[in-house]
Amino acid sequence: MYAIRDASLAPLGRQRIQWVREFMPVLSGIRADFEKEKPFQGLRIAVSVHMEAKTAYLALVLRAGGAEVRATGSNPLSTKDDICAALAAEGIEVFGWFGATEDEYKEHLRKTLEFCPHIIIDDGGDLVAMLLGPHPEYARDLIGGCEETTTGVHRLRALAGAGKLPFPMLDVNDADSKHLFDNRHGTGQSVWDGILYATNNMITGRTVVVAGFGFCGSGIAQRAKGLGANVIVTEVDAHRALEAAMEGYRVMPMEAAAALGDIFVTATGCKDVICRRHFERMKHNVILANAGHFDVEINKEDLRAMAERIEARKPFIDGYRLLDGRVLNLMADGRLVNIVAGNGHPADIMDMSFALQALCARHLAREGRSLPGGLYHVPAAIDEEVAQRKLCAMGLQLDILTEEQAAYLKGGF
Repeated sequence: MYAIRDASLAPLGRQRIQWVREFMPVLSGIRADFEKEKPFQGLRIAVSVHMEAKTAYLALVLRAGGAEVRATGSNPLSTKDDICAALAAEGIEVFGWFGATEDEYKEHLRKTLEFCPHIIIDDGGDLVAMLLGPHPEYARDLIGGCEETTTGVHRLRALAGAGKLPFPMLDVNDADSKHLFDNRHGTGQSVWDGILYATNNMITGRTVVVAGFGFCGSGIAQRAKGLGANVIVTEVDAHRALEAAMEGYRVMPMEAAAALGDIFVTATGCKDVICRRHFERMKHNVILANAGHFDVEINKEDLRAMAERIEARKPFIDGYRLLDGRVLNLMADGRLVNIVAGNGHPADIMDMSFALQALCARHLAREGRSLPGGLYHVPAAIDEEVAQRKLCAMGLQLDILTEEQAAYLKGGF
């Protein structure tokens, strides 16, 4: 069973999945282990992650471990129809298509959960929200799940703090093998891949305003600086703002940055980071892009209210023409610019993130039934294993402590 747009696209999808597979050696090594171990034999796994080639390969790895897998995308604008077709042709039950309406998207999520999974792999928390909201009956066999994103972890932390998370969820986002690399280097590169692809403009010499200086924001700022931009950072956290300043960026409130920026990128996970009072101060033809999971950081309602008309200027770019003649260009309708206007994070970075997902799913299959509900860190041994596998795949080795050095570090001197 599946619900996709065009089954004839399967050959192109297979080609793209094969390409990313060649650059995901850690996940491929885990697949070889899973084929022997079959850790998911008799289990059902639901996956809701941006439905592109790397996610498809993760789904195939989970199936290689014996799982019955259902998959959907976590954002209708990032769903690739050729990838959906390829997964369906491989026998994976997949639900989704590019540009699905809100109601269609919710139905795709529902169908993905309808077979009552034992394990969920979530991106942004939409599967959890459905299980705790309109369809708790689909959680009857649930052992637990994994969450991929900062935004999703924020939602889970609030639920856990309120005692409303009845099953265990692993915080994959905050594992070192994820946020130190995927969030910083993956987002840093893919955001600018998306902006460059969609705009065909240079970054050199432009003033770039980055809202938020967490791991994602710092990576975005670093890549913008490397491309020759003058970078301004806006932050609400004193330590992160200080870190940005010591890395050579100008730091100021968005109120001041609004009049200076040529390109604005939000990466905060918060709402209304850029709104009417900021739009009123902006230059003609600025570019507005969101790198946060949900399209709430740039206030589209304010933009619509201010606009005389809205123009489709290019694929992935809408121009909001204001009464005073200025045009403010919103990319990807305020959604994830790196996923919607590009191809997502590089395969060799997602190799580590999806390796964590696969190993955490195995951990839940083995240990999850003994865990009470709540939000959990990824076990340190899994985090270490992924880093070690990646080093090995890169042909690199760690130095080794001598016995004397190890004793010294333990205080045994």
